[in-house]
Amino acid sequence: MPTLIEGDSRYFIRRMQEGDLPAVQAIEALSFSNPWSDNTFRGEIQNTSISFPFVVVRRPGDEVVAYIVFWQIRDDVQVNNIAVRPDCRGLGIGEALMRFAVAKVRGQDAAFMTLEVRQSNTAALTIYKKLGFELLGTRKNYYTKPDEDAFVLGLVLDQ
Repeated sequence: MPTLIEGDSRYFIRRMQEGDLPAVQAIEALSFSNPWSDNTFRGEIQNTSISFPFVVVRRPGDEVVAYIVFWQIRDDVQVNNIAVRPDCRGLGIGEALMRFAVAKVRGQDAAFMTLEVRQSNTAALTIYKKLGFELLGTRKNYYTKPDEDAFVLGLVLDQ
């Protein structure tokens, strides 16, 4: 299990398992107004051909504190979901998790990564900008509860 944050051996990343779903669902409910269902996460775990769901666990106790789900179809990657438990935000976990995903797909010859993010999510936007993502466009009324546009961001990986 690789260390997630350099110099901090408490945090590790591993592939998401069905036993992680209660903790993942709790983070999801605290993070999003339209949370994914248990069945959606279960489907991501089972769809091993294109879906890559990972969790961050903290030791001792191996408690799940964050997760990411992304798809890779040939050289295109779509980040579908990423969240950090509210009491663990601001520790660099989200950025480290995104860096892990970028490194993983670069190692699998991916060329381009995209994602959508609420326009008001300044913390996430700061991370994505730091990682080199650029604004590709806007999806009008993409989010609900509350209604909000999404920024579509992209990162060229084959540089």
